[in-house]
Amino acid sequence: MTLTAATVRELVRGSLLERIGGTPLVPLRRLAAGLRAEVLAKLEYFNPGGSVKDRAALWMILDAERSGRLRPGMAVLDATSGNTGIALALIGRIRGHPVELCMPDKVSEERKRIVRAYGAALTLTDPLEGTDGAIVEARRRAAASPDRYCYVDQYSSPANPLAHRETTGPEIWEQTGGTVTHFVAGVGTSGTIGGVSAALRPRGVRIVALQPDSGFHGIEGWKHMPTALRPAIWDEGCADVHATIDTEAAHGMARRLASEEGILCGPSGGAAVAGALAVAREQAGRIVVLIADGGERYLSTPLWR
Repeated sequence: MTLTAATVRELVRGSLLERIGGTPLVPLRRLAAGLRAEVLAKLEYFNPGGSVKDRAALWMILDAERSGRLRPGMAVLDATSGNTGIALALIGRIRGHPVELCMPDKVSEERKRIVRAYGAALTLTDPLEGTDGAIVEARRRAAASPDRYCYVDQYSSPANPLAHRETTGPEIWEQTGGTVTHFVAGVGTSGTIGGVSAALRPRGVRIVALQPDSGFHGIEGWKHMPTALRPAIWDEGCADVHATIDTEAAHGMARRLASEEGILCGPSGGAAVAGALAVAREQAGRIVVLIADGGERYLSTPLWR
């Protein structure tokens, strides 16, 4: 892997992709009032594609270009629950690559429309199979047409956690002046939690990894590892604490974030903040929680009805 933060900055200079990263960190003054720890939210919906997945998608495409796996005329292929697909569609459009995505049909209508607006081709898979079904279909297509597709595979690509080791983690350290004591995030591909852990855990930061409490859940973008296809990049050892959040708590906290803090986020953001507040009730310190995306792409779902 030859990519560094400096290399990526140079490769995207002069384009919209320069705006990926550098997202704000804001205190949750009302929700965390009276708790033992301060809680700060890293608002990843400020990325151009609207989510944390812009980071990994950019690094995966650049890595594929530099390695020669992504050649002129080939299409970028991946399975996604939505946000990585949006990021790949945006970045592919800017870098000049066609993008084809496999996505479970249960995702919100907004995410399907955004992907198509960027010109990506979308194959919808069985909603009951979730992202695992989309992964199976993407693998089938990649194996059947290896000269047509560059399968970036966010669940296996080392460029995914590397993006967070080189950007998200160092940003958090710099933004807090080195005072962060805990980092809290959900587990989907596990790239975010693994990469930030590699950057911050050696500095003494405790890493809290959150998952849904069951295989049947409504926290889009997260995986219940005991019942899901295990991402190749997932390593349980990256976290000091593993905890679970139920869908009702996630949705309730997302609504509270909007009404009490002015932060409109998706279900995973609500789940992550619920987990961070649980830590803040028990432990002193300065907790950073990652809010992966914004709530606009979920307005048609039960979360906001």
